[in-house]
Amino acid sequence: MVVMDEVPDSVLDEAARRFALLSDLTRLKIVRALHTCGECSVSKIAEEAGATLPNVSQHLARLLAGGIVRRKRKGRLVLYSVADPTVEDICDVVCTSVLTRAAADIG
Repeated sequence: MVVMDEVPDSVLDEAARRFALLSDLTRLKIVRALHTCGECSVSKIAEEAGATLPNVSQHLARLLAGGIVRRKRKGRLVLYSVADPTVEDICDVVCTSVLTRAAADIG
C-alpha cells in the first residue's frame, strides 16, 4: 500500500490527469459500457453510453492516450476494452460511496 505523504509530486500529477479523464460523465458511461461488454466496437459503446459516434470517438481517443482503454483490430472492426483494471475498482469505490451516502441522506 502506498503511503500518501510519501508519494512524489510527479505521481500526484499523473493521478490528477487520470482523475480528470474520469471526471466526465460520457467517459464514465464509456467505462461502464466497456465493463459490461468487455470488448466493444465504437457503435456498441455509443449505443450503451447514449452518445453519438463522433462524441464517443473523441472520448475514446482521450481515454486511449491516458492509458485507460486499449484497442485492437479484428479485420475492419476496432474493439476497445479497459486497459487498466484499477479504473473499474476506482469507479466501484466511488459509486458505492455515492450510493451509500444517498441512502443515508434518505434514511
